[in-house]
Amino acid sequence: MGHSQQDKRKTHERIVEIASKRLREKGLDGVGVADLMKEAGLTVGGFYKHFASRDELVAEAMQSAFGAWSAKVRSEGRTPEDIPLQEYAAIYLSGKHRDDTAGGCPFAALTADLARSGERCRSLATDQLKTSVNSMQARIDATDEAEARRKAIIMSCLMSGALGLARISNDEAFGGEILDTVKAFVNEFGTK
Repeated sequence: MGHSQQDKRKTHERIVEIASKRLREKGLDGVGVADLMKEAGLTVGGFYKHFASRDELVAEAMQSAFGAWSAKVRSEGRTPEDIPLQEYAAIYLSGKHRDDTAGGCPFAALTADLARSGERCRSLATDQLKTSVNSMQARIDATDEAEARRKAIIMSCLMSGALGLARISNDEAFGGEILDTVKAFVNEFGTK
């Protein structure tokens, strides 16, 4: 790959990374192309050298957001599947995650936005949701596969909802109580 192609790829990745964070922080409609390009140190005209449309950027940014946690875990020499349920719940339902909307779970930050997004984004979100439920199911100690699947769906919904509600609260103690209560429930519910 030539130097200019490599630079273009790096610039493209930087735009996607910035968009991934800003979209989780401000919503799918809360960030304009001009603001993203300015943050990336580029002009609006340069946008179309990288993307055919804003929708294309949003889809790439969401794909990046969906894979961010797994990539982080892998960069630490672990695999997401090997993280036990209690540890996963402690990480997901933490004050640190609550306070990091831009770097956190896209489902907790963007559920309503994703439901109203275009078909490509909804397909990406659906695929990731299925992957997340399957990953959760593998962590659950249950008597049979159907029971593990049921618990995985309940816990996935409960955890992302709890994180979103904890973010809504302007009372930090109450937000922490939501996270701690759901974490204890998940830990109890996830065992036989």
